[in-house]
Amino acid sequence: MSDPRSLLDLLGTLRARVAALVEARSASDPTAGDPLRGLYVTEDAARRIAAEPVPTAAYDADDPLPQPGRTDRLGALTGSFGLSPLDTRILLAALAPEVDRGFEALYGYLNDDVGRRRATVALALDLAGTGTFDPAARDRFHPAAPLRSGGLLDVDDEDRPLPGRALRVPERVVAHLLGDDTRLDGQLSECGVELLTPADAGAVGAPTALGARVAAAGAVTVHLRERVPGAATGAVVAALLAAGRPVLRYRPESADATAARTLLREARLRGAAVVVEPLPPKPGPLVRALASSGATVVLAGADAPDPGWAPDAELLALDAPADATHAGDVWRLELEGLAEDFDLDEATAPYRLSGDQVRRAARAARALAAFEGTALTTAQVQHSARLVSAPLLDSHARRIRPAVGFADIVLPEEPSGLLRELAGRARHRDRVLGEWRLRTGGGRGRGVVALFAGESGTGKTLGAEVVAGELGLDLYVVDLSSVVDKYVGETEKNLERIFVEVDRTDCVLLFDEADAVFGKRSEVKSSHDRYANLESAYLLQRLEAFDGIAVLTTNLRANIDEAFTRRLDLVVDFPFPDAEQRVSLWQTCLAGVPKEADVDEEIACCAKEFELAGGSIRSAAVTAGYLAAARGSAVTGADLRAGARREYQKAGRLVPDAGVPWSP
Repeated sequence: MSDPRSLLDLLGTLRARVAALVEARSASDPTAGDPLRGLYVTEDAARRIAAEPVPTAAYDADDPLPQPGRTDRLGALTGSFGLSPLDTRILLAALAPEVDRGFEALYGYLNDDVGRRRATVALALDLAGTGTFDPAARDRFHPAAPLRSGGLLDVDDEDRPLPGRALRVPERVVAHLLGDDTRLDGQLSECGVELLTPADAGAVGAPTALGARVAAAGAVTVHLRERVPGAATGAVVAALLAAGRPVLRYRPESADATAARTLLREARLRGAAVVVEPLPPKPGPLVRALASSGATVVLAGADAPDPGWAPDAELLALDAPADATHAGDVWRLELEGLAEDFDLDEATAPYRLSGDQVRRAARAARALAAFEGTALTTAQVQHSARLVSAPLLDSHARRIRPAVGFADIVLPEEPSGLLRELAGRARHRDRVLGEWRLRTGGGRGRGVVALFAGESGTGKTLGAEVVAGELGLDLYVVDLSSVVDKYVGETEKNLERIFVEVDRTDCVLLFDEADAVFGKRSEVKSSHDRYANLESAYLLQRLEAFDGIAVLTTNLRANIDEAFTRRLDLVVDFPFPDAEQRVSLWQTCLAGVPKEADVDEEIACCAKEFELAGGSIRSAAVTAGYLAAARGSAVTGADLRAGARREYQKAGRLVPDAGVPWSP
C-alpha cells in the first residue's frame, strides 16, 4: 500500500493557501463577524460585490501546488490520465474535503454558504491561481476534458451556473490516492468484473506468441476473433500477467458505455489491461467507449469487427490461431496426481474448451469424484466437460445422452471399423489438421462430417449414438420440422444458428433423413427450383467452414448431391443383416431379459425365417417383453415369434408361418 504522507503534505500546502484566501476575504468583508454570514445577503454586501473589479489574475506557474512528474500516486495519476498542472490543482482542491474535515468549514466560509462545504468551480480556480473569467480554465470542466472523461471528477448541481457548481472526487479515486487498491469499484463488482493479478499467472495457463505480442504492444486496442469463447483470450491474459500487468476481465451482458468508463478508470489507476470476452450483441457503444483509450484493451468475439463500431478508433483486428487453447496443458495442471493408467489426453481430446472452461470442468470433475467417493474416472471428467460446453440447441434439436457403446451395435467388420475411424478423426483432428498442417486451404474448417447410408432400421442412428458415446459427447438430432421453413431464406437462417452453435461447442450433430435438406440440385424451371438450389448451395458452403462433428443419415444414398459427397470425410454403408448377424442382434436385444429355456433355439429359427433389420428386431424384442410381462413370466420362444410376426405385419409383408395358429 502506498504511503499517503506525500498527499497529506500537498493538502497542508493547500490549507496554507486556503488560509491566506480566507484572510484576504475577511479583511475586505464587512460581514466577516456576522454569525449568520452565508445564510443571507445584506445590502452592504450586495453593494460591495457590485463594486468589485473584474479579476484579471493569471495562472501562477510558480505556485507551490504539485506539478506533473512526481513519483507518488498523484504524480503517476497525472501522467496516466494526461492531466495538465491546472488539472492537478483543481483535483487537489476538490479532493481536500474528502480527506481532511477541516476544509469543509473553510470551504463553507469561502463559498459564502455554510451548507456548501465542497469546492465549487470558482473556488477551485481561485485556489489554482486563475478564475472563471479564463476560457482555458473553464474548459477543464468540459465532459471531454481529462478530469471528467477519465472519471476523476464529478461536477454536480447542473441547474447552477458553472462557477457555483460543486466538485466531487469519486471515493474510488480518493482510496487510490491514499494507497488503497484492495477492492474494485463497487459498480464493477456488480457487473461481474474480475481482477487478475500477476500472482494468478500460474492458474491461468500458458502464454502464446500472440499473447506476448499483445502484452508488448502497450496501449493498443485489439479485436480477437475466436470461434470458441475464451480459447485465445486465456493465452493473452496469461501473457499479460506474466509481463507483470494486472488484468480486468469483463464479461458484459449488454453494451453499457457507463460501466466501460468506470472500467477504463480502474484500468488506468492500476496500470491494468482490459479483456472483454465475449462481446455482447450490438457492441458499438461499448467498443467506442473502450477503443483508443490509452489502455491495453482486448475485445474478443466470434464475429468479425464492424468498422461502424468505432470509426475513428485504431482497432487492430486479429484472428485467433486455431491451436491457441493449449487445453491439454491446463487439464494436466488442474488434474495433478492422476493414476498412471489414466489417459487424460485420450479422455479430453474431443473437447475444444478454453482455459477457463477447462478449469471449471476440472473443478466439477474433482467435486463429483469426491461426492461419489471414487478416484477420478474418465466418465466423471467427460461428464463435467459436457456440462461446461453444453450447446444451446434445444430449440432446433433433440438431445440424446449416449448410453451405448461398440458392444451394443452389431455390424460387419468394415462399417464397424469406419465408425471407429470416425471417432479417431474427431479425437485427433487438432493434431492432424493443426499441428501437422494437413488442412486444405480455401477457409476449410476442422469439422468431421460423415454420411451413414442404409435401409431403415440398419443402425444408422444407433451408430451415431455409439460414436458420440465413444467420444464422451452428447448427440443432438436436428428436428427438421423446426428447421425447414416455407418462407424463402428462413431455412438457411435456422441452419446457420445450428451450425454456429455447434462450431463453438462440443457435441455430435445428427441430420436424420438428411436427403430432406441435402438433396440433389435440379434444373431450374421455376422460382421454387432456384430457391431450393440456393439452399443446397448454402449448405455446400457451410460444410466447407464447419468446425464441429456432424453425421448425415439417409435411406437413399443416391438422393444425396454429389457435391455434398465430396465434402464428406467418411461414407459408412450399413448393410442389411444376414442370418448370422440377426442372431447376434436378437441376443443383444434380449441380453438383460429373463428368458425360458426354448428362447435360444427360437432365436436361431426367427433369425433364419424372418428377414428383419436391427430396428425391427429390437421392436420385436420389446413386443415379446410386453407379452411376457403381461403374463408375469419370462420371455418364451412363442413371444419372440409373435413379436417377429408383428413386425412383418406392420411392414405389410407375407408372414412365413401365416397358417400356424397363434395365441399370445
